[in-house]
Amino acid sequence: MNPKIKEALEWVYCIIIAIVLALLFRYFIGTPTIVQQVSMKPTLLEGQRLWLNRWTRTTKTLPKRGEIITFEAPSEKFYTTSEIDKNHPIAKYEDEPTKIIGKFVKYVLEIGKESYIKRVIALPGEHVEIKEGKVYINGEELDEPYLQDGVETDVEGPGFSDFVVPENTVFAMGDNRPHSTDCRAFGCIPLEKIESTVAIRIWPLNKWGHVD
Repeated sequence: MNPKIKEALEWVYCIIIAIVLALLFRYFIGTPTIVQQVSMKPTLLEGQRLWLNRWTRTTKTLPKRGEIITFEAPSEKFYTTSEIDKNHPIAKYEDEPTKIIGKFVKYVLEIGKESYIKRVIALPGEHVEIKEGKVYINGEELDEPYLQDGVETDVEGPGFSDFVVPENTVFAMGDNRPHSTDCRAFGCIPLEKIESTVAIRIWPLNKWGHVD
């Protein structure tokens, strides 16, 4: 084989291996991201950069209350009154890819996939009530120091305001309650749709560190 062709092939192999390793690390371990939504103000602002921990997805570990997570956006974000099933308050994921190539493009390359970032509020088996601008877990008012003063939690339209969180799901909301489309509208998030937890904020530098 021509030495130049051999050298070129070796470089191609090295590049392919590097890309594969980068994709595996990104999918199973962690990845950086940029905040593009206003739903987590004042905790997270648009343009801030975060490091996401995806090891929780790899190990199928349920996040804890108070942790900030990212998850795949449901296929249906708002329900009519007749579509609400408070006995099965789980977000709908329909028209998912069935072929390997489609799954690779969507879940590994993350092309054509929309994700949300919200805070975990309630865990499996807990009774959630949203009333009079407050959140109650198993009958006790939830202390939420991360909310801005005066912010109230309401449910607009035929959303989920009184239900029990199903097994292997979490109930999550944005800190910017009046401007957050979250589980109040579409239901709880299945464990398999949770992509990561927010590990640290890496930009701006004066805000570097753990995000509460």
